[in-house]
Amino acid sequence: MTFFKTLGGAVAAVCLATAAIADTPTLRAAVLKFGTVNWELNTIKHHALDTENGFVLDVQGVAGGSAAKVAFQGGEADVIVSDWLWVARQRAAGKDFVFIPYSKAVGGIMVPADSPAQTLPDLAGTKIGIAGGPLDKSWLILQAYAQKNHDMDLADQTEQVFGAPPLIFGAATSGEVDAAINFWHFGAKMQAGGMRTLMDVSQASADLGLDPETPLLGYVVKGELLRDNPDLVNGFAQASRSAKDMLAADDAEWDRLRPNMNAKTDAQFDALVAGFRAGIPAPGPIDEAAAGRMLELMFQLGGAELLGEATTLPDGTFVQPAS
Repeated sequence: MTFFKTLGGAVAAVCLATAAIADTPTLRAAVLKFGTVNWELNTIKHHALDTENGFVLDVQGVAGGSAAKVAFQGGEADVIVSDWLWVARQRAAGKDFVFIPYSKAVGGIMVPADSPAQTLPDLAGTKIGIAGGPLDKSWLILQAYAQKNHDMDLADQTEQVFGAPPLIFGAATSGEVDAAINFWHFGAKMQAGGMRTLMDVSQASADLGLDPETPLLGYVVKGELLRDNPDLVNGFAQASRSAKDMLAADDAEWDRLRPNMNAKTDAQFDALVAGFRAGIPAPGPIDEAAAGRMLELMFQLGGAELLGEATTLPDGTFVQPAS
């Protein structure tokens, strides 16, 4: 009889646990299959930071940013990664998207270690590889800096080659271009391979009156989800912060992640860890006044082609932590 009571109790416990799991909401994240955000999401899953915060994280790998946005806008994903300027553009167009900070990491313009270039004017007449297109935010900021400080039209006085980040990485490391602007993690690998930063975008931003502490990249969710299930969105934000805290302090966590980081050398690995840590934004609310200044400058530089109707920062762009 005792056996059956014990068995019955065990079955009941399993049923209760199963019911609890079934009632736990799932958050579907569509992200680049090999993007650096996977290091944070992997940390969340490995340490069960999702279930600890009341949800189950379902990571869906996609081939590109456009595919993620299609999945998100089509209702196939609940969260993606993008920059808040895109969110501001969507809000200005009537789409209720909101932004949760993820990273403030930005790159810079890099040259070979033996390049004679010491300042931006030294790049006159050279070829610059740029990840993305003519409206890449880093490229726009560096142009504004060159114009302000050197009275230089950086676009007019150089030749630009635009392409995907891996292609620009290859062109830079092979010497096909004289300088390169790339996403921060490719920049970290370029630095590990012997290239140096001629001008950091955060330095240029500060000179232009912007706050380099403003996170550019973040998680994007729909305002409807935030209103209908604030505990889910806030739980995800807390899981993200807890994962960041681990990655900021725990070297062993990076050793665990190393097989997923595509670091071919110890120097690349060390540079990627340092770059990720440097990009972790401080906890607390985003300075919306500083963000507004950045948006207004980016509109001056990129116009409606970059920001659509978002000439000023739309209300509700950021998910601010509860006070």
